[in-house]
Amino acid sequence: MTTTSDSDTHHADVLVIGGGIGGVSLAYELAGDHRVTLLEREKTLAFHTTGRSAALFLETYGNNAIRALTTASREFLENPPEHFRSELLAPRPLLQFAATGRGDALEAMYADVSRLTPDAQLVSPADARTFFPPLRPELIDCALYEPHSMEVDVHALHQGYVRGLRRRGGHVHTGTGVSALRRTGGLWHANSTDGSTHTAPIVVDAAGAWADALGAMAGAEPIGLVPMRRSVFMVAAPDNLDTAHLATLSDIDEKFYIKPEGRSGARGTTMGNGRLLCSPADETPTEPSDARPDELEIARAFDDIGEATTLTARHVRSSWAGLRSFVPDRTPVVGFDPTVEGFFWCAGQGGYGIQTCAALARVGAALVRREPLPVDVASRGLSEADLTPHRLR
Repeated sequence: MTTTSDSDTHHADVLVIGGGIGGVSLAYELAGDHRVTLLEREKTLAFHTTGRSAALFLETYGNNAIRALTTASREFLENPPEHFRSELLAPRPLLQFAATGRGDALEAMYADVSRLTPDAQLVSPADARTFFPPLRPELIDCALYEPHSMEVDVHALHQGYVRGLRRRGGHVHTGTGVSALRRTGGLWHANSTDGSTHTAPIVVDAAGAWADALGAMAGAEPIGLVPMRRSVFMVAAPDNLDTAHLATLSDIDEKFYIKPEGRSGARGTTMGNGRLLCSPADETPTEPSDARPDELEIARAFDDIGEATTLTARHVRSSWAGLRSFVPDRTPVVGFDPTVEGFFWCAGQGGYGIQTCAALARVGAALVRREPLPVDVASRGLSEADLTPHRLR
């Protein structure tokens, strides 16, 4: 029988389990007035989903709740606190196109998103080609152009939150998985794989794809989280394509997307090594795991890209995959569990964690403190009822 000495027991007000963007951002917000400890089972933070993100900030992407959280995150991402040390956003417009016969669906989408993103605009097939020259305009009905979408420096964002958490007195432990979780005497006791024990009255489940497994350890009912694998691959861009100023391209039916990558040279030219980050936008249900790319899905994406554009590259320079974890309504689950005392969910961010984290962390911190949602988030139509785990029971 293994015993734990007092010196191996660590006490906090809030114990956050999971070191992805959801966990570190909420831990940072709470550390302003709580003693916070964050545990991550991997040896490095952001090993799984966060570290494999396509790194886009798209205000027209996702359902109403996601768009409210995204637009409410922009101010923080554009003007982060000084400990973030570098700019987090860089311009990268978005062009979403509707294939022939799908124009009505895109027009309905435009009507839905224009309230929160008034600068989004419908454009003709010919105009769409000016934003993404390889697009075949004869094969589309129309397109939606979002001029102020951005790409995100995910590493700088994540590390800024970690740095800020530590400056506020928070503690971060990597290589520290939770092997047992029990509540006694009004405190959670988390036994970790390194032999230590961490106690706190509140546990935050920010375990990503493993959130339901951690919830089961605490005695909570599952929220129905389904991890879905998404494959990503990189190809070389044509020599004559200026990837520094090219829009990201996406089919509204999410058959694929293409995010250009490149840096500007003199007079706006691209200084070599232009690349295209591509994805079949696959969503394959899978078990929580270290995801691997699906070669068949990548082959399908090549075919779809070749049909919609004049791009012909088929040599994969690199490929990877990440897990996007959703509950049935594809809205994050943030709030105290309705039956398990002191157990707080922060899960189900899907593919939106990077672009929503700044607002979602403030929302989560308010709910932990039993306070109303931040005014700027509530004014966008989001309510506690949209996020509560109780809605899924």
